[in-house]
Amino acid sequence: MSDTEHNHVFTDSPAESPETDAARDISEVPAIEIINTVAVHLLSAAAVKCGLADDPENELDLDEARKLINALAGLITAAAPDLSDSHARPLRDGLRSVQLAFREASSIPDAPGKGPGEKLTGSVV
Repeated sequence: MSDTEHNHVFTDSPAESPETDAARDISEVPAIEIINTVAVHLLSAAAVKCGLADDPENELDLDEARKLINALAGLITAAAPDLSDSHARPLRDGLRSVQLAFREASSIPDAPGKGPGEKLTGSVV
């Protein structure tokens, strides 16, 4: 077979497609659970990048942490009206924790209100 030839196999059965199975599975998950899962992944990644993991010397990356914290703040702020307080409060607490960890890890801290996510959450100082 040459580089330009392709051998495709098409099936009529959606049950044989992993994409269809994944779409069907995710369609059964409540939106709040998906939002919480994404937020926890962002929170975990931000914590690692802020140096809060087992190997902070090799994992500290404040540029990456800033991006993750900004994304997390945006998600929490946008989703807050649809989340109950029991879901939103732990996410806000986690966000504040990584914002403070970021500030502590920075050799040149941002001005109050200018740190990652603070445009959306207000100053954490």
